[in-house]
Amino acid sequence: MSTLKWYVLRTKAKKERFVYQQLVAQRVTLFFPAVRVKPVNPRAAKIRPYFPGYLFVQADLDVLGQNAFSWLPGVVGLVRFGDEPTAVPDNVVNELRVRLAELSLAQQEPFQPGERVRIVEGPFAGYEAIFDLRLPGKERVQVLLSFLSKYPQPLKLHADQIVKVR
Repeated sequence: MSTLKWYVLRTKAKKERFVYQQLVAQRVTLFFPAVRVKPVNPRAAKIRPYFPGYLFVQADLDVLGQNAFSWLPGVVGLVRFGDEPTAVPDNVVNELRVRLAELSLAQQEPFQPGERVRIVEGPFAGYEAIFDLRLPGKERVQVLLSFLSKYPQPLKLHADQIVKVR
């Protein structure tokens, strides 16, 4: 009878992805909690570990042995309390998956083309505009603003300068 349980695997600094890839290649069931970030350096990783230095692995340590993952390059070992590796309840891992999925949805594009927005900063603060598109680069957007004519004019702004009109 298999008794698969979740355990927390500690990795060396910045080796989470490397260890994850090794374990995926060995068909180990695991969970690598990660979030999408907007780094200042455009060449930096856009996905970062939610728990730096840790992964969740599902295993039957009665079959594999308590040191089953210690031999992998980049691994420190399983998190232990005393001499025993500590199992994480399934509901904790499931709840963490749900929370990260919610966080991922919240981080998706907040504006859709054609949506009404209000400019909240800068010389056009207070005016309503129509969201047009997200521009490449540092969080820039283009909105269409009807200001001195009846024809909307494109206006490029920082994304933080607009909010959705409710």
